[in-house]
Amino acid sequence: MLKYRLPLRQQFLAWMSLISIFAPGLVGSAETAVTIGKYLQEFTCHREMQSGLPALDITAIERTKEGLVVRTTAGAAQWDGQQWVVCSARDSSVEFPPDHGELRQLTTDGAERSAAASSEGLFERIHGQTWKLLHVDDGLGRRWATQDVRGVAYDADGGLWFATMAGVGRRDADGNWDFYEGKDGLPYNDFTCCATGMDGSVWFGTRKGAIRYQDGTWAYRQGLRWLPNDDVRAIVVDDDGTAWFATASGVGCIRRRMMTLDEKAQHYEEIIEKFVKRTPYGYTDTPSFDQPGVMERPRRHDSDNDGLWTAMYGVSQCFAYAVTGSENYRQTARKSFEALRFLQTVTQGGEHSPPLGYVARTILPTSGRDPNQGRLAFDEQMKATRDRLWKIYEPRWPVAADGEWYWKSDTSSDELDGHYFLYAQYYDLVAKSEVEKEEVRLVVRRLTDHLIEHDYTLTDHDGRPTRWANFRPSSINYDYDWMTERGLNSLSVLSYLVTAHHITGDDKYWQAFLRLMRQHSYHTNAMVPKMQRGIGSGNQSDDEMAFMSFYNLLKYLPETVEGVPVRQQFLAAFYWYWTVEQPERNPFFHFSYAVYGLGQSIRDPFGEQSLSPWGGWLEDSVDALKDFPLDRFDWSHENSHRIDLIHLPTQQGPGTLDNNVGIARGMRVDGKVLPVSERHFAHWNTDPWRYDTGGQGHNLANGTVFLLPYYMGRYHGFVMDQ
Repeated sequence: MLKYRLPLRQQFLAWMSLISIFAPGLVGSAETAVTIGKYLQEFTCHREMQSGLPALDITAIERTKEGLVVRTTAGAAQWDGQQWVVCSARDSSVEFPPDHGELRQLTTDGAERSAAASSEGLFERIHGQTWKLLHVDDGLGRRWATQDVRGVAYDADGGLWFATMAGVGRRDADGNWDFYEGKDGLPYNDFTCCATGMDGSVWFGTRKGAIRYQDGTWAYRQGLRWLPNDDVRAIVVDDDGTAWFATASGVGCIRRRMMTLDEKAQHYEEIIEKFVKRTPYGYTDTPSFDQPGVMERPRRHDSDNDGLWTAMYGVSQCFAYAVTGSENYRQTARKSFEALRFLQTVTQGGEHSPPLGYVARTILPTSGRDPNQGRLAFDEQMKATRDRLWKIYEPRWPVAADGEWYWKSDTSSDELDGHYFLYAQYYDLVAKSEVEKEEVRLVVRRLTDHLIEHDYTLTDHDGRPTRWANFRPSSINYDYDWMTERGLNSLSVLSYLVTAHHITGDDKYWQAFLRLMRQHSYHTNAMVPKMQRGIGSGNQSDDEMAFMSFYNLLKYLPETVEGVPVRQQFLAAFYWYWTVEQPERNPFFHFSYAVYGLGQSIRDPFGEQSLSPWGGWLEDSVDALKDFPLDRFDWSHENSHRIDLIHLPTQQGPGTLDNNVGIARGMRVDGKVLPVSERHFAHWNTDPWRYDTGGQGHNLANGTVFLLPYYMGRYHGFVMDQ
């Protein structure tokens, strides 16, 4: 039975009696722009630096007058700038009173002071006099460094650092102590050593990775992305900030060099062109390699979301062209458009042809394996064990009319969000001639007509809607099985319709938009696009989809619809969505929202409240762009053992109705997820709250996760390169 609903105008008047919102701008102001010149980009080189070592089990490393020398279980070696050369090991024994305990590390300030980390405490002597046990009181009644001191070092300012299981302490030149624990951001505490650099960095070795502290910021370097082995025995820091590590599986080396974000973008783009793009159309996803971390002989794979990932890459190129005017970016953006257009044309004319306008997920050449083999059994198992709405039909991979391609069916709403996201930016920013613009209109018209003519579903060659591309009112509003998709799918299809109206100029799409609002309250559904229970909860893929849809919707929606400020309502919904995503350090999310919300306010019966993204959004965005590793292989990152984490409560689980049971998820003590350099993800739909991520270094995530927010930020004036 149909439920009674207030007329559209009454719904809006009821809503707007509570709030009013000022119209948002489209670009960042000068006050919000960050000019970024050269910065220190961190990278590793240990995979090229093991040649010549007598053994990979490194027990010590030191900088001598002759150069960098390591001791291994099979002898010593010296670095000659290209490789390790076997050398004689010098006597490294030191005098330390046996009654002072086991010596862990000895250091000097290069002048009059020496300090020792011992199993019995922290000792210091001046001018070679008697060792004295330091009594370290933190002012809270706690005595530090009384036993089991693991590391010690003097810094360039005369400060004395020590490391224990309790945490880290520093005495400044005036004798005042500061202390750092997990609650202060210290990532881990099973220390083995300590070293300082002239650049102000302080490094700590642990039995599970290395830690750098500099300018008030902690960085955790764990796993094969950063080190040959997590068991760090000793560290040396060169004057230029290069850190060398003696580990159980070789010599580690973390360098930093001056770089610009534009140079980083070029680095990722070169890799995408050379190793990532698949088929002549250039679909972008994740290639794999036989040897971990070595980009040779890539194996390029299809994925269910090739259209989405290629679209997001293409949008980055649209923004890049708009910013730079480079013909190269214009061509790469056009190639992405052509790739998505082909996903529509390839489905037509074959033996199993869906209605006109349908878009495939992806394609595979018929010269290769038949992807239909074994597929039916997989689908039957999927329906029986994981998803009772899963479709069983054949073929899931029909052959194109020309016989050259398999195309994958059962296309999802994820793909459509990506398609419309690209079509909009390509049409506005790249398509120059009327011929080019008409190409976009034709694709958009066919796809949108398909949806409208099939009751707002993407209908497959079997005559049924695909599993996930279902936007019809009878499902969205009245079918129990679609309750969790109600908000997001309402938002998506409204975004599609206003985008189609903008691109084609055809009023029928605007009328369809109005019908979904007047008759089916899709505008109300879209106020809560995601089923969530607070930060870190809900389906992470929904977030990426929602932000793309909001971006287009607010870009093209007029301020009022029949006198009602519809756009203002959607901006409020976008703000509420952004507040949940804010801790994720996601520059794409931050920039997408700030375009519309920056400087805006909301007035309710109790006063005026800001809709601006609050402090830290721009800093977090820039930090993330700088922090992206140049190495995008899927190395394993383990973080669940850290002491600087706050676990999410049970109810804030990763899925629509899932709880945090048996899953290590949470954030750092600053209330935000781990930095991008301390976890692995291929796309922005990956769960950023999960502590342990990555694989074994065989798969290469492409750089779109950097390129899209970087060029978007530049286009909208949030990020400026010097």
